[in-house]
Amino acid sequence: MATNVLLPQWGMEMAEGTIVKWLKQEGDAIQEGELLVAVETAKLETEMESIASGIVAHILVPEGATVPIRTVLAVIAEPDEDVPRPETAPLTPSPGAAVAPPPAQPAAMPAPAPPSGGGTGRPNVQVVPAARRLAQQNGIDLADVQGTGPNERILIADVERAIEAQAQPVSETVPLQGMRRTIATRMMQSLQTMAQVTLTTEADVTDAMTLREGLNRQADRANLSPLHLAVKAAARALKEHPRLNAVQEEDGYRLMDQVNIGVAVSLTEGLITAVISDADAKGLDQIAAESRELSRKTREGLATPEEVTGGTFTITNLGTYDVDGFTPIINPPQVAILGLGRVMEKPVVRNGQLAVGRTVFLSLTFDHRIVDGAPAADFLQTIKGHLEDPWWMVKSS
Repeated sequence: MATNVLLPQWGMEMAEGTIVKWLKQEGDAIQEGELLVAVETAKLETEMESIASGIVAHILVPEGATVPIRTVLAVIAEPDEDVPRPETAPLTPSPGAAVAPPPAQPAAMPAPAPPSGGGTGRPNVQVVPAARRLAQQNGIDLADVQGTGPNERILIADVERAIEAQAQPVSETVPLQGMRRTIATRMMQSLQTMAQVTLTTEADVTDAMTLREGLNRQADRANLSPLHLAVKAAARALKEHPRLNAVQEEDGYRLMDQVNIGVAVSLTEGLITAVISDADAKGLDQIAAESRELSRKTREGLATPEEVTGGTFTITNLGTYDVDGFTPIINPPQVAILGLGRVMEKPVVRNGQLAVGRTVFLSLTFDHRIVDGAPAADFLQTIKGHLEDPWWMVKSS
């Protein structure tokens, strides 16, 4: 019996996907679990596995086309099964992409699969999808790129090094496309569809930094950063202020049971949010370890859809760039986002005495349609309090 391969929905934010590259062609034999097609969504580029074994009878969506979720992408048939070609819905090509015509009908006998080289010209060399796209955007020949991943797999970092090596001072117009275009669209959508307000406060994190430094001196502890403490503090505050732990729906918003905190990860072509699920139930060590592993996988194009979708609240950290305060933009369909600035040494007053302390600016942007200013300020003060008196974090780590 033939099997329809549908474009799945990876996270509630996903509405459509773009076909980047078919890894199998019509007439090719395929096994269940074998890679079938590379797909780009608003969050990531990933490779879909086949959900059945047999022959790729029909490919219904050409490379470069953008289609809604649950669209039939291909049909997998039994080796001797004669499956008529289904009718296809109109396709929307992605900007700047050349939409190829539908593939020809398969031959009577399956054609042998081409050697897997990911476009490198070298058999058996794999390429991370995001790295392939980055190479195409910058005119990099993957045959000249040496991969440093497992089995010499070409990673984003490998392509970035090749870009730097051939960089020339050329003036050009760079179109908004791929991930950059998606980010631009989502940010405009966020600002145009929400009543966004930003509140800023300054927290005395002297004790929090003392706690962090003490834990980092222990050989068996994860390397904690101010971001990890902020994730822990925000996760606890979200349980105490559940209206901020919500996502928008067509006619309102839904309060979420899970506290899934997204952490913005910077890539060459934009930002992706890696999600720490159930952050309120995890200790500092686990939050730090997961955060670093998710950041690594995201930068190398290895993160799964589940690891970059499903967030209920986001933290974006510009403190590593010596930024004090800023106005973060909400990541739809969430209703709030926290901006974390740099930790600074400065004079503070404690118990009426002047002392040298360490402080950080916290910037909360929230949707005023859903949350009023006073509850949002109360939530921000709760995060501040959890950071200024951080010793509870040790008990829960």
